[in-house]
Amino acid sequence: MSVLRPIPLALAMALASGLFPASGALAADAAPGDSTVLTLGQVVVSASAGGPLEAKRLLTSVDVLPTERIESQVTSNNWELFGQVPGVMLTQFGQGTTSGKFSLRAFNGEGEINAVKLLIDGVPSNSNDGNMPYIDLAPRLDIESIEVVRGTNDPRYGLHNIAGNANITTRSGGNYLLGRATVGSFATRELQAAAGIEKDGLAQNYAVSLNRTDGYRDHANAESGSFSGKWFVTPAGGTSRFGLIARHYTATADEAGYLTQAQVKANPDQSPVHNATDEDRRQVSQFALQGESELGERLFWTGQVYLNNLDDRRFVKFSAGAAQQERIVAETHTGASTTLTWRAGRTLVGDLAVMGGVDVEHQDNRSQRYTTLAQVRQSQTRNQQFDFNTAGAFVQAVVKPLPGLTLTPAFRIDRVDGSYTNLLNGRNYDVNDYGNIKQPKLSAVYAPSEAWSVYGNWGRSFQVGVGTASYRVNQNASLSPSINEGLEAGLKFRPLAWLDGRVAVWRQTASNEARRKLNDPANDAENIGQTRRQGIDLQINARPTATLGLWASTAIQRSKILQADSSSPASLGKEIDHVPQLLYAAGSDYQASEALRLSAWLNGQTSYYLERTNATGKFGGYTHVNLSAAYRLSPALSVELMVRNLFDRYSEYVWWDGAQSLHAPGTPRSVYGTLAVKF
Repeated sequence: MSVLRPIPLALAMALASGLFPASGALAADAAPGDSTVLTLGQVVVSASAGGPLEAKRLLTSVDVLPTERIESQVTSNNWELFGQVPGVMLTQFGQGTTSGKFSLRAFNGEGEINAVKLLIDGVPSNSNDGNMPYIDLAPRLDIESIEVVRGTNDPRYGLHNIAGNANITTRSGGNYLLGRATVGSFATRELQAAAGIEKDGLAQNYAVSLNRTDGYRDHANAESGSFSGKWFVTPAGGTSRFGLIARHYTATADEAGYLTQAQVKANPDQSPVHNATDEDRRQVSQFALQGESELGERLFWTGQVYLNNLDDRRFVKFSAGAAQQERIVAETHTGASTTLTWRAGRTLVGDLAVMGGVDVEHQDNRSQRYTTLAQVRQSQTRNQQFDFNTAGAFVQAVVKPLPGLTLTPAFRIDRVDGSYTNLLNGRNYDVNDYGNIKQPKLSAVYAPSEAWSVYGNWGRSFQVGVGTASYRVNQNASLSPSINEGLEAGLKFRPLAWLDGRVAVWRQTASNEARRKLNDPANDAENIGQTRRQGIDLQINARPTATLGLWASTAIQRSKILQADSSSPASLGKEIDHVPQLLYAAGSDYQASEALRLSAWLNGQTSYYLERTNATGKFGGYTHVNLSAAYRLSPALSVELMVRNLFDRYSEYVWWDGAQSLHAPGTPRSVYGTLAVKF
């Protein structure tokens, strides 16, 4: 099977645009009433016509985390920033570079099903298994915004776009010099710098970050560094832009290990003796060539080619009775994507804009595992090399047949190709023939006024195997993809100039859902069965005065196994593990004076089950309150103070190893001071 077989829809139009993704650099054409996007902590209505169709036109739950909610945060890893986004769950492993991750729409963060497509400046940034080791490539001071799209109706992406996607957008252009120096709890030290230089059509953006900490537990030292550079040229006329992006991140970290319940009660800060030689060393790099051009008054093109590289070497011992493992991951992903947007204007069916695109990716993956004793190899349990290739195409139209009514039909199709070699025995295996994976989508919004809009969407996304589960290893017949089907209905409101919000009801079902076996030497998967996830999201932003901003969000979510796999009949009708039924957050920002800004916010979740039969108890609930203050000493210099987990509430991540619960205590109260400069 070849991924180069004809893909019927959108191919002709997209190929005409060359082989370069929507960078998202230009504004969307959302009108105040018919956009469903919310910018967190702000009451914003903005948009103008021009450029490619963006997420603001998807008519689903889209949230934007702006610069001011990013650069002032003190975090060791970028995934922690997503805790401010409504409906997003954070899973804090607290194990070296495997520190944690974010997830959404009632998919857990265990790494078994990685249901979020991650992008950095539009560049795909997931590893083969869907995890997010590339997320720290963007230094925090370089991040301009984070856009999170929830749901199944975004046609721009295929692989890993099961429940939604997230795009980290970094600074582009401008003239500035920024710096931040932070010290704080657990001997945390961080230096960040970012600079922008724009002159004579050449925009240069640089950022660097260095971070060291002793960690809040024993044997938890970590240090990391990242660099990002962007060079973009705008030729005379200003209708095109072409550039290069280069990023690199390196990290070394000890792993404190997981504790039994008895150990947690005795001393949650301890690291067991059997974890004394556990550690991880990681390097990731990303390079991209991007371009965008206004080909005519109504025609706009974007494109990119990219290369991602991951090298990770981890030594880990999960419990006293288990063997230490050495885990080596080496992945190189190369890809290209392109879009073409045609704004037809007024037609017989109303105002019309059409966007089409194609994307391809080739993955060269190597995975090795050894049993070790104090990092000395004893035997090899895995030696795998596998190619995994994808090709996809989509077309999306935005039609406004009547005043206030917008319809967005879309269609996407994907194909998968590749081969797997087990280097332990020399056997080769073909990929599952998933065929043409078809994903129709439809969205609609009706906005009777700028203050109110009602929207709904329906769409399908897909899940295929990762690791060796993508290949025909233990069966002759090919497996079918798991098809996720999602529905959402929502109301976005802005009854007052200083108040806006959104309420949405959603449901997502999956056929023959499968999950990775996380500690399986064969790198395989197991079936869960047919599943259903559903929930209600509520978000409110308010700015009652020029100096006070308020925001709150809650996500009520339920998950259920509707049809269990034959290997786990006891899971029928039970909840999916590690999915809390309630996520919540609230906060306020107060500009006390021209120089002083104060902020307070809380976030939390209820407890969750540890495994599919729901028989081993519930853990993981918490509520944390945080405070921050910033005082501007001069136009260029300010000092900041942040207190996380003000009341020192205990929290933990817990999992079940088949015989016992294992615990990773969360971060206790911590205090950080920052000196920030801005020119």
